[in-house]
Amino acid sequence: MTIGFIGAGNMARAIITGLLAKNAVTPEEIVLHGGQPIHYEPYAAKIGAKAVASNQAVADTADIVFLAVAPKLGVPILKTIGPTLKQRQVPIVSMLTGVSLASLEDALGSQDQPVLRIMPNVNVAINAGMTAYAANDSVAGQLDGLLDLLNVLGKTMALPEDQFSTFVALAGSSPAFVYLFIDSLSRAGVKYGLTKKQATAIAAQAVMGSAQNVLASEQSPFDLIDQVSSPGGTTVAGLLAMEQAGLMSAVIKGVDATIAKDRQG
Repeated sequence: MTIGFIGAGNMARAIITGLLAKNAVTPEEIVLHGGQPIHYEPYAAKIGAKAVASNQAVADTADIVFLAVAPKLGVPILKTIGPTLKQRQVPIVSMLTGVSLASLEDALGSQDQPVLRIMPNVNVAINAGMTAYAANDSVAGQLDGLLDLLNVLGKTMALPEDQFSTFVALAGSSPAFVYLFIDSLSRAGVKYGLTKKQATAIAAQAVMGSAQNVLASEQSPFDLIDQVSSPGGTTVAGLLAMEQAGLMSAVIKGVDATIAKDRQG
């Protein structure tokens, strides 16, 4: 199986890294093309993938094509390579932000072309990603195989397209929010005498373990708070101080702003 990538930016590379880490594909099975040879050719050589000179060359050879370019570039590219993809019935996996399945089908000139729209996050690089997807009707026969590939990268979830902006905030942008939270905890540790390295290791491990506990539990995160909070204890004091400072409101406002920006296109 040959997997093609049109676009070799950060998200495409994160997906490639995750696939290679789990031996889901070999480097020789990856073919890619990007906007500037100076950007994608050295990367392809580094990982052992095949760099090709055009988008058409990707369409001619790949069994699956990941479209990972800027949204404004995606539609013109699909109009160019659409006839080849249709003839070969190659599924398109689109990562174009804000470009709907209907728009992708229009660009391809066919509703019979298998199209899967996805929204991954950067954690796919370490096989701990979260990817939303929506599929057109024509992808049905190939959906299981595509999801098997994506599930190598972490978790997947089917979502209506009108919820993709919410997903962007909760999964796509949220790693940056979580990094900020970890860094804030770390700086507080430095304030009380730990080194930044010590404090960051403590905070990051605590966040990772807490996330795993949420996923493993049938209780809500709010219910899990009670398991850590003794009456009149240190945790309650910290929680009350954070709430007085507006932690929950700040998080929700951050999500609101992210969704609003994504919907602007």
